[in-house]
Amino acid sequence: MARVDKMIDARRLLCPLPVIRTQDAVSDMQPGQLLRVRATDPGAKNDIPAWCRIHGHTVESIEEAGEEILITVRVGEP
Repeated sequence: MARVDKMIDARRLLCPLPVIRTQDAVSDMQPGQLLRVRATDPGAKNDIPAWCRIHGHTVESIEEAGEEILITVRVGEP
């Protein structure tokens, strides 16, 4: 796996908070950097990729480990 530039913990947060935390984290990152989001809300598997598509970011991977969901986002151009 590629080196992650920033990691956020959105575990135990319900929609829309994982997306809001993702948006806040991406706002001070550079294009091409990787963000890893740790979440437990099952909706994050759909909500974060949808937000990424709208805003020009790319979901590199979605992994599940028990109840935890790990989403890796590559930051796109502003």
